[in-house]
Amino acid sequence: MEKKKDEKAYKRDINRMMKQVGTYNKSFEITINTFAKLLYDYQETLAMFEKTGGNVVISHTNKNGSTNIIKNPLYQSIEKMRADIITYARELGLTPAGLKKLNQELQEEKESPLDSILEKLQ
Repeated sequence: MEKKKDEKAYKRDINRMMKQVGTYNKSFEITINTFAKLLYDYQETLAMFEKTGGNVVISHTNKNGSTNIIKNPLYQSIEKMRADIITYARELGLTPAGLKKLNQELQEEKESPLDSILEKLQ
């Protein structure tokens, strides 16, 4: 069984992965911190979901006394966090699509020497 990580461990992992793919930049710190917190919260929510039986649907009794089958709120949170995790990973270049987008943006930012000379001549 994998040891539970804290937010600092997730942050280290994110930084390491970003450095491996060449997308790390200090200006991403706020996003990295938020992503690390999200991963930690996901881990905690998943553990709570499993501890409570891991049921996707549960019985809920409303204030009128009627019992209905509803989607487990913990599972709904997990679904939302999964989508958010993919979004943050993409923004940091940790998915194939995100890495491609960041690399394209970096290429566009780099000005070729020829462009620089032509601009000075104008």
